[in-house]
Amino acid sequence: MRRILFAGAAALLSVSSLSAQREAVLKQINVPHPYYFREMYLPQLTTGPSGAAWMPDGTALVYSMRGSLWRQTLGSTVATQLTAGGGYDYQPDVSPDGRWVAFDRYDGNSVELELLELATGKVAPLTSNHAVNLEPRWSPNGSRLAFVSTSFEGRWHVYTMDVRDGRGAAPQRITTDRDSKLPRYYYSVYDHYLSPTWSPNGKELILISNRGQIWGTGGFWRMGAEPSDSMRQIHFEETTWKARPDWSPDGKRVVYSSYVGTQYNQLWLMTSDGGVPFELTYGAFDATSPRWSRDARHIAYISNEGGNTSLWVLDMPGAAKRRVEARTLEFIEPVGALTISVVDESGRPLDARVSVTGADGRSWAPSSALMHADDSFDRGERHFEVGYYHTSGTATLTVPAGATTVQVTRGLEYAVASHTVQVSTNGARSLRVTMRRLVNLPADGWYSGDLHVHMNYGGSYRTVPKQLAFMARAEDLHVIEELIVNKEQRVPDISYFGNGRPDAVSTPTTLIVHGQEFHTSYWGHSGLLGLTKNIILPGYAAYANTPAGSLYPANANVFDLGHAQGALTGYVHPFDEMPNPEDTVSRVSSELPVDVALGKVDYMEILGFSDHRSTAAVWYRLLNCGFRIPAGAGTDAMTNYASLRGPVGMNRVYVHSGAKLDHASYMRAIKAGHTFATNGPLLSLAVNGKEPGDEIAFPLGSHTISVRAAMHSIVPVEHLELVQNGKVVSTVPLSADGKSASATVRVPVERSGWITLRAWSEHATPPVLDIYPFATTSPVYLTIAGIPPRSPDDARFFIDWVERLREGAERHAGYNSAAEKASVLDLIARARAEFEKRAYEIAVSR
Repeated sequence: MRRILFAGAAALLSVSSLSAQREAVLKQINVPHPYYFREMYLPQLTTGPSGAAWMPDGTALVYSMRGSLWRQTLGSTVATQLTAGGGYDYQPDVSPDGRWVAFDRYDGNSVELELLELATGKVAPLTSNHAVNLEPRWSPNGSRLAFVSTSFEGRWHVYTMDVRDGRGAAPQRITTDRDSKLPRYYYSVYDHYLSPTWSPNGKELILISNRGQIWGTGGFWRMGAEPSDSMRQIHFEETTWKARPDWSPDGKRVVYSSYVGTQYNQLWLMTSDGGVPFELTYGAFDATSPRWSRDARHIAYISNEGGNTSLWVLDMPGAAKRRVEARTLEFIEPVGALTISVVDESGRPLDARVSVTGADGRSWAPSSALMHADDSFDRGERHFEVGYYHTSGTATLTVPAGATTVQVTRGLEYAVASHTVQVSTNGARSLRVTMRRLVNLPADGWYSGDLHVHMNYGGSYRTVPKQLAFMARAEDLHVIEELIVNKEQRVPDISYFGNGRPDAVSTPTTLIVHGQEFHTSYWGHSGLLGLTKNIILPGYAAYANTPAGSLYPANANVFDLGHAQGALTGYVHPFDEMPNPEDTVSRVSSELPVDVALGKVDYMEILGFSDHRSTAAVWYRLLNCGFRIPAGAGTDAMTNYASLRGPVGMNRVYVHSGAKLDHASYMRAIKAGHTFATNGPLLSLAVNGKEPGDEIAFPLGSHTISVRAAMHSIVPVEHLELVQNGKVVSTVPLSADGKSASATVRVPVERSGWITLRAWSEHATPPVLDIYPFATTSPVYLTIAGIPPRSPDDARFFIDWVERLREGAERHAGYNSAAEKASVLDLIARARAEFEKRAYEIAVSR
């Protein structure tokens, strides 16, 4: 449970009274950074194939697609459905005798192993431990399964299970739970064990483990197929969830997926004792999940070279490849066709986001669409998380017979459209959805942008700028700052850097610009928008046990490099909870106050992949100290993820940049603070006729300002408030449905400071796929007699914060030189002096 600072700059408010019912998908997994393993390791709902396995005779494959299992004969374009309903079915493995298929089924709460009898179609459970059970693999004689489960303490371990006559015995954990004591950033301190594959004699396993390693999911280890702590590493490289080795039937070779030396995963081959691996496939796309045929003459694998997932077979030797494409689907469940057309009020086709929920509670999409899913959901409202796709106007999809729910959204300026239609077995229905515009902010020179998006980040799909621009149009988003960033050792989108110029796919109303996110495991992540010369490399710092293990460069140094290129610099997804600088155990390490004090921060993601209220509380304190920081917003959307953390533009910033959209004007307006950040409510604030980012100067004395506040929202909002100097000074009345408001309020001004308008709700409110609706304008600054705002309490808060940073920097042992350490400590000392100066100034003035 989080505790956050909210309304005032000093009042703590327990989230227990505010928290929504949104909970993470598969919340029982007790491993950090779930947005990585959920996409890169857990199976995903895709309209294309995933997780293939060979039938014993090598003439057909069984694979997952659309959340069901399918069988397809090589050379045929017809796929036959094997499972339907009950959940989402993934990762099949066919028994050596061809009678059974072990697979995993996601039921909305857990992932259990199931057993399909191919002759009858009957499905029976193999596990019922309410954990996450994955990657079932039959032993060569068909008597045992090896698989991965979180049933012990929520961590990844390898288990085996005896299986006889369609029934499974009690699972047995064979890997040892070990506290590594290592300073892992993206991974648990406890070692994990993934992706087991059997030796041909059934006596050994090769698996992936990060034993002894800080970064990556680990190397390749051999161990006996019985409980033991004895393992030997046969090969190490920095895998990231997707290695999934498969031991060849001859016992000599192992095929796996790797990104060594490239920006994408490709198939590699090594000996079963390690040796020197070599690459089998090449290309600017991913090739994953390889499986040998029983005669070792073919390897089936999954590729995203066309954007969506697809199934391929590679011949060995020779490497001739052919696609296994299902053009005709034979369903075992009653289905019908539903054609959905989305138009504007003039009847013209409109790009939009569409969510279709079938009578079975599952999500459905057209066969060619990239399917995405939310990362959390309210189990009181839905059985599964929301799934959705983007449409260019009209698409036909197959859905289960019965009541089908369709919800269409297009950004925040159009009303949400919801419909329920009845689809009959083998029938065809059409639905025309007209999107009604609520407001037209571009007509007034306000353009929406997402300052934090990644195209490719190790996900199921492959995204290119054209697809990214389509997503932007469907979300009614005008600017995407696509931030190039490393994922472990690779930097997938680095080839798209365009020296600050909009990508060639940009149009007068949609700009795609490639900047950078700088990663540090210590100081806090940052955004560099509009770099004009080069990506800053290495793109990370404070990575223990690497050449970038030093705390230098600090973010301040990186910001200087960015500013030298004309970039804007800012902090991204700052805080999941309110920092406590007095805590000397779990010390704060974010460099934010240092860089603000030194004048290096151009914007701050008030809405991002973080807690908005906690982030705003820190922002308020900085504003109270007299610093001017514009409100930005960024979703941190990884657009090639199937389990996307919100669509692009879920967290967006509206920027008043003028009648014509151009990137230079947009950047200048952000730096000037002519912005509001939102995930739903659209705000308008005018103070004595001035807009956010402006300053109003008063002579000495008491004054009153006239504040005009307005709001429109696609979802109901519970609170609309004027916040002055960190405190709520007025609550603006809302309409009966909570979706609009307009009022003029008079507010006294007794001292220099600032005022903002904010909207928020206490609970998550679909279709806003965020923790709760929230919006805030940048401040209008209020200055009396030229006296800057000051707050001794807030200054002391940051003095304590900076002291914790100094202590951490003093202790750090990873500097490359004394000069690096001295440079970092000098930055911290100068920042402390600035906060002390601001605390002293107010004390003197009093």
